[in-house]
Amino acid sequence: MLFNSAQFLVFFPVAVLCYAFIPRRLRTLWLLVCSYFFYMCWNAKYAILIAAATLVSYAAGLVIDRAGEERKGVRRAALISAFVIDLGILFFFKYFNFTVESISRALALAGAAPLRASLNVLLPVGISFYTFQALGYVADVYRGEVPAEKNLLNYALFVSFFPQLVAGPIERSKNFLPQLHDIKNIKVRDYDRITSGLALMLWGFFQKIVLADRLAIVADTVFEEPAAYRSTALIAGMLAFTMQIYCDFGAYSNIAVGAARVMGFRLMDNFDTPYFAEGIADFWHRWHISMSSWFRDYVYIPLGGNRKGRVRRYVNIMLTFLASGLWHGANWTYVLWGALHGAFQVIGDLLGRPVRAVLTRLSVKTEAFSFRLLKIAGTFTLVSFAWIFFRAESITDAFFYIGRIFTRPDPWALFDDSLYSLGLDRFEAHVLLAALVILVAVDLLRLLKKEELYAFLLRQNLYFRWGVLLALAVMIVVYGVYGVDFDSSQFIYFTF
Repeated sequence: MLFNSAQFLVFFPVAVLCYAFIPRRLRTLWLLVCSYFFYMCWNAKYAILIAAATLVSYAAGLVIDRAGEERKGVRRAALISAFVIDLGILFFFKYFNFTVESISRALALAGAAPLRASLNVLLPVGISFYTFQALGYVADVYRGEVPAEKNLLNYALFVSFFPQLVAGPIERSKNFLPQLHDIKNIKVRDYDRITSGLALMLWGFFQKIVLADRLAIVADTVFEEPAAYRSTALIAGMLAFTMQIYCDFGAYSNIAVGAARVMGFRLMDNFDTPYFAEGIADFWHRWHISMSSWFRDYVYIPLGGNRKGRVRRYVNIMLTFLASGLWHGANWTYVLWGALHGAFQVIGDLLGRPVRAVLTRLSVKTEAFSFRLLKIAGTFTLVSFAWIFFRAESITDAFFYIGRIFTRPDPWALFDDSLYSLGLDRFEAHVLLAALVILVAVDLLRLLKKEELYAFLLRQNLYFRWGVLLALAVMIVVYGVYGVDFDSSQFIYFTF
């Protein structure tokens, strides 16, 4: 069931209304039923995988908790078992064919016979997200950061809570489990909180239906046949995907956080104006925060973090970003994308001291707006360049795309209306540009005022507040990208 579907527009009000009026002791069970129903609308049999991940991590947490500090071998065995089983399931469905194909290519290069094994299985929606959420809980129990959850219903809802089940945020046990413990005391009928949640959902729908789906038309047109285009169109396609993936994933996160807020739950923010970052490290503090912090806490720090010298720190950074890239999908393009971001950080750190020395010698005001704007532009350029590998079907396609950008210049295309042939006519392109202006304005509001859109609107006059919200709703209805494929469209991160 997609957020941007008619089914969800029926499901969500029913789920919330029943949640608001049923006896408080039944709230957990009701939301658990809703969550499994929500997931089973894609493929009912794959609910078994969520149940398996839930039971394995739940049992591991109990074993670790009961073993105590004196039985470290038992604790470690439970931790390793949970990781092996849950990651094994993830590997089977997501990476088995990729591994076989990669080995076969290596054997072919060596002159040996390729492997013949392959599986014809459908990738379960959101498997990477709920697997990591469950494993994060086991690691937290092992570290003593949270006690093992004794109530199986509470824990099952923690793993499967429908707003963030299939594309995050990847919630932490220390944040979400205490809220489930207090579910009976949640004041469900809270007007301000409900309005705030609905406003955030509305903004998410605007990002998805007006912006992301329109940007996707341009990106898909160019990336599907890059040989047909020259530099200007190729750069436009790159920028379209850069904004598409932000609007698409940001939309899902906002709808998820807003839906949870309507019901009285607080989910972590997943984005914080990432394209205003002033460096790659800063970008990863702002982009997909739940995932980047997960890899930091459960991969980078356990590898040694920055505690074992500079060389080891660089190795840890590269390993973490390689793992992050592979997490996104079973394709070497994702691995190379992760490697690029790791390399950007390593190179940035290596050049940091000499660059600062040169800037000081030249009396450059590094805190000035002009310099900060330059850093934002540089970071945005590097991030956009790396997205080419993320979007391309293969590494070869990515390098072909990049090669044509640098070898087929056509600056005149900016003035001859050829950009209106990239899937959007003049009117649709102007709608897109207007919507992008709105997006930048809202992000600037968050960057400068440190508050989301509705918090800003609350400080305004009533007519202005509701005028803005009504305008967003009208734009969604009038300018949303609908069509014969609407019901089958999906958020980008569903495939990860």
